[in-house]
Amino acid sequence: MNQKGKLQLSKYFQKLDVGDSVAVVRELSVPFPYLNRIQGRTGKIIEKRGRAFLVEIKELNKPKKYLLSSIHLKKIHNIK
Repeated sequence: MNQKGKLQLSKYFQKLDVGDSVAVVRELSVPFPYLNRIQGRTGKIIEKRGRAFLVEIKELNKPKKYLLSSIHLKKIHNIK
């Protein structure tokens, strides 16, 4: 089933905590403030700022921080 253009409210209200691993997955129907090259990258949540999250992503072995809305993030479940 095609999901393009359909907003899922569960993505807005998903539970994300500091220290969680997340992947950047662009929601096409919501403006994305950064370059497309961080699409698909993974990182860790550093802190929550209002409705957005500060995510640390490694680019060329250098950690960079991005402020992203929860609709553009997908939680990664680590198998232990």
